[in-house]
Amino acid sequence: MNTDWAEALRHRMHDGADSLGNLLVEGFHYLALFAIGGVTAWAAIAEFLLILAKDHISVDDVLLLFIYLELGAMVGIYFKTNHMPVRFLIYVAITALTRLLIADISHHSEPDLGIVYITGAILLLAFANLVVRYASSRYPSVENSKVRSHLASRSSEQPTLAASTAEHVASPAR
Repeated sequence: MNTDWAEALRHRMHDGADSLGNLLVEGFHYLALFAIGGVTAWAAIAEFLLILAKDHISVDDVLLLFIYLELGAMVGIYFKTNHMPVRFLIYVAITALTRLLIADISHHSEPDLGIVYITGAILLLAFANLVVRYASSRYPSVENSKVRSHLASRSSEQPTLAASTAEHVASPAR
């Protein structure tokens, strides 16, 4: 009994379900990124207006704006690459702890063990950032190493205008 038609139908159904699932996941992904980016921008603008309404601007306020800037950069990088840069999360944490440290020192004149804990946490996060940077440069992901080798091979070639135009026309639309 010939069941090739059933196997072909099963493959078409699987491919269709896979495409529909990818469409829904990517649609949610972009919708969520736009929402997170919009909320981050809205919060940053609202905080900026509150800072301008005050009599003076403190270092706390500037560091808070840097946190919003780093969050916005994270959303932008994630939107472009579909990868969450762990380093940016570490930068946000370091900035938040620095803001906490400055607020604690400016509002409490007596030094206590909390300052040591916060500075130790900042040092630990800075070390974690060093480890992440070293690991990503020493052991790049397979995708990144393929991109790097492709770029290196393309930079060593000097394509003519006709060849680069033909390559552009032949490549599928993104």
